[in-house]
Amino acid sequence: QVQLVESGGGLVQAGGSLRLSCAASGRTFSSYAMGWFRQVPGKEREFVAAITWSGSSTYYANSVKGRFTLSRDNARNTVYLQMNSLKPEDTAVYYCAARFRGETMAPMLTPANYNYWGQGTQVTVSS
Repeated sequence: QVQLVESGGGLVQAGGSLRLSCAASGRTFSSYAMGWFRQVPGKEREFVAAITWSGSSTYYANSVKGRFTLSRDNARNTVYLQMNSLKPEDTAVYYCAARFRGETMAPMLTPANYNYWGQGTQVTVSS
């Protein structure tokens, strides 16, 4: 069992930055690939970024590539999503998720392939 708790969301002006954190419980954090998704009301949950369980690869949605950076600290059981140059269209609830031994990109793009989810954190970018 893995429990995930997101933090770091808030209100920021366009062009600003936020860093989201996702803290995981349990001793097996290093065995999980970690992903970030976001969702706005009335729309499906959208892939944002993922990092493999080995930490060797990161994947990003085209809409955030070059602006967001995902990293993990296995010693702290935490992943970080650094979000720069934020745009109003980045406004959403952001969720982190864990996928056991996730390594290849394709499965990590789909929410159904994740084993555990956090409760979400709101990010609002004003214009």
